[in-house]
Amino acid sequence: MYEKLAGMTGTADTEAGEFSQIYDLDVVVVPTNEPMIRDDRSDLVYRTAPEKWNAVVEEIQDCQKHGQPVLVGTVSIENSEMLSRLLKRNRVQHVVLNAKYHEREASIVAQAGRRGAVTIATNMAGRGTDIVLGGNPEQMAQAEVDRDKDPEGFAQALERYKKLCAAEREEVVAAGGVHILGTERHESRRIDNQLRGRSGRQGDPGSSRFYLSLQDDLMRIFASDRVQALMKRLGMEEGVPIEAGMVNRAIERAQTQVEGRNFEIRKNLLEYDDVMNKQREAIYELRRDILVGREGRDYVMKIASDVVDYLIERHCPTKLDPRDWKLEEMRSEIRTFFDLEEADLGAPLDELGTEELQDAILSAAERSYSEKEETHGAEALRAAERHHMLRVVDTAWKDHLLALDHLKEGIGLRGYGQRDPKNEYKRESYELFTEMKERTEDTIIKDLFRLRPVSAEEIAELERRRRALGPQGMSFRHPSALGLPAAPAGTQPGAGPGMPGGMPGRGPSGPASGRTGGSPSTGFPPPQGPTGPPQRPQKPTTFVRQQAKVGRNAPCPCGSGKKYKKCHGAPVAV
Repeated sequence: MYEKLAGMTGTADTEAGEFSQIYDLDVVVVPTNEPMIRDDRSDLVYRTAPEKWNAVVEEIQDCQKHGQPVLVGTVSIENSEMLSRLLKRNRVQHVVLNAKYHEREASIVAQAGRRGAVTIATNMAGRGTDIVLGGNPEQMAQAEVDRDKDPEGFAQALERYKKLCAAEREEVVAAGGVHILGTERHESRRIDNQLRGRSGRQGDPGSSRFYLSLQDDLMRIFASDRVQALMKRLGMEEGVPIEAGMVNRAIERAQTQVEGRNFEIRKNLLEYDDVMNKQREAIYELRRDILVGREGRDYVMKIASDVVDYLIERHCPTKLDPRDWKLEEMRSEIRTFFDLEEADLGAPLDELGTEELQDAILSAAERSYSEKEETHGAEALRAAERHHMLRVVDTAWKDHLLALDHLKEGIGLRGYGQRDPKNEYKRESYELFTEMKERTEDTIIKDLFRLRPVSAEEIAELERRRRALGPQGMSFRHPSALGLPAAPAGTQPGAGPGMPGGMPGRGPSGPASGRTGGSPSTGFPPPQGPTGPPQRPQKPTTFVRQQAKVGRNAPCPCGSGKKYKKCHGAPVAV
């Protein structure tokens, strides 16, 4: 939708292939402002998850003892809370950052660089906030003194904390900077790189290491057999990890496989979405034309011409003898769509040829619409057209999107019939779109040609009846129950000016799917509501047994001497 597209991220390099194939965008790696001196250490792989978590706790305790801040990354909230319980058991002070504490997210991450600080975060939490070595003096001063209420006190506190943070920064730099401790590899290398990227920013020192186990999801599915066989050959003991370049390469291959599979899933979904996007562009273009007034009277008459062509093709085709034409159906259709009688055409239908009939209907429709324009005023009619067409188009588009979702859910089953699901989806979604568009045009024509002004007396009468009915409303009542006149002959439910949902689109499958059908989604007549006020459902009564239950093998109570299951408890053949 945009002529130019660009973005900036620190982790796009691993997804360069997807950016190129899907969006036709190149990924350019920009050199860092300061040299990156972070120490990215090899992964440590343990045999079991408990061994891994014990090693993580020992590593955190060691870093805290030396005053080095630690940011621990977990793949889920459950893991972060479980690790928090382990640290509490070992009396390690720490802060937990996950989606439950998103209000404090920025302040927690900003202070994660203080001496000896331990912060547990999910891999996705806290992005966008720099970890300042030694702490963030502004946030510390703001927590002590409100900047707005006491500016002078805030300035004094800020100066004091700046000195404190500068001294702590020296200690943290001497301890090695922020240490990133990953507790599990994510399916995507981007997430792991984002976690590592919290440390070593702008030339600061730092380090990172991931702790894994063979029971982790990624290792268990993709790399478990090879690594486990290697650990057996090396004779690894309990609690002793394996650290080797070959293991790191195996893990990276596993991540690449998962990324490739996820890319194929996204690419497949995008191809389905492209079909909907083309239809969306057509609908949005129509809406824009209606909004700015490009689609007004001329658009209505163009639709009317299409409707007339369809009606003649269906009821009075040229290839049939005029004696075989369905003239009665044609009269009903003309009345339904254009609110015209046979007398308005200037001649009986059986005396007109195909072209003459077409010209007569169109001329009568244009005269009727022009009279309406003279009666109500061109400006008022244009506003009514715009309002009504937008309402009809929006309602039909929402229903169409729901229909496409239902179609997409089951289209994959077509593969069992040796048919390509994507081609089937394109074909059927186009058919649905065509039917939706024709259904929309039908509703616009029927409603606009029946449009008439409502007097103030009628509005007052309707309001009086609505108040008399109470909050249950008129939508559940049949018109006859309200004393309203019945619909004119030949009209269908939902074909009035205030009801956009009238008819399904024209199609080859007969009257049920043609212009004079019923509901837009099924082609069946819409159900009528109850004629009285809604009744409160009665509460079902609970059956209470008066006698003790007879067992299947107990004697039958009738006194026959047989077992109950052989007598009155026997199943009855139907």
